[in-house]
Amino acid sequence: MSYIELKDITKSYHAGNNILEEIDLTIEKGEFFVLVGPSGSGKSTLLRMIAGLEEVTGGILKMDEKIVNHLQPKDRNLSMVFQNYALYPHLSVEQNILFGLKAKKISKTEQQKRLKETAEMMGLSDLLGRKPRQLSGGQRQRVALARSVVSEAPLCLMDEPLSNLDAKLRAQMRVEIRRLQKQLGLTLIYVTHDQVEAMTMGDRIMVLNDGKIQQVGKPITLYNEPANLFVASFIGSPKMNIGRAEIKEAPGLLVNNTLAFSADARLQEALEVHKDIVVGIRPEHIQPATHYEATHSLEVVNVEQLGNETSLALDVGGELWTAKWPGQWEIETGHLLEVYISQEHLSFFDAQTEKLIRPASFSGHGEVQAI
Repeated sequence: MSYIELKDITKSYHAGNNILEEIDLTIEKGEFFVLVGPSGSGKSTLLRMIAGLEEVTGGILKMDEKIVNHLQPKDRNLSMVFQNYALYPHLSVEQNILFGLKAKKISKTEQQKRLKETAEMMGLSDLLGRKPRQLSGGQRQRVALARSVVSEAPLCLMDEPLSNLDAKLRAQMRVEIRRLQKQLGLTLIYVTHDQVEAMTMGDRIMVLNDGKIQQVGKPITLYNEPANLFVASFIGSPKMNIGRAEIKEAPGLLVNNTLAFSADARLQEALEVHKDIVVGIRPEHIQPATHYEATHSLEVVNVEQLGNETSLALDVGGELWTAKWPGQWEIETGHLLEVYISQEHLSFFDAQTEKLIRPASFSGHGEVQAI
């Protein structure tokens, strides 16, 4: 049974100008569901509609099988963490965290128990007596997060709660939020523009762009089988390399007038229907020609040594493509680099509709392993 259900949801502030269009979505109880998309895509507006902070222009919004379109936020039994901190400046950290519990008349013993557990998890134990003005931006966001966590509401909505934290703490908090969500069995809807957060935290992801759903699915499905060029470019860091393909004799393909590939029978059939195609390949699938015979030589434009991996910018027909190799590689810029690119690792898209024609095949390289 779906816990949250959206049927043909639309949102507009002016007639004929929809911010969100035809949103059909179900979220299961206990699911960690992520809304991801660029700024202005409508993800925060959709979250606020679920919270009851924005009116539903059209469609039906259900929670636990009940229509809640006109239900007040206080009656929806949820907690929310906003992008801004929304802390009471005259209250201490402890008072801010416990404010909702006091309003619900939770016993003082239970309040202190939840406070201790939450403060330790958030690293706030030594800051409980301080006022918000005495905290850094990251500390204030952690207080706002703690106030939501301590409520233990069955539905939790988060709007980019980690955006003001430094990289190390952000990575730690991703793990902590995920662990807590599973431990308490929360249904959690999480909004972010950071696809790394989406990939690492969500059970499922919905990608939004211009108020429309682009794709909904498990993180690895969106990575391996993006529904269209937008999802292909948005999900993955570094993003997927994209190039224009031409059909050549033999039969074969020429990508960006530089990379030549043979076309197998399945691809030939697809090309009979889709005459104008775009090719995509993930950075990790442009591989060093050490274990495989080189298929192409590409000029190195830039090298970034990241310690655990090396990122290369390569010139492919005047466009910069990224290759990502594990480990440390001594490579000079300006040199021709021998690489291995398998046709199996190419994804094909219709250039007109931008929809996926055929995803990459991962036989032998990069497939999902089961243990």
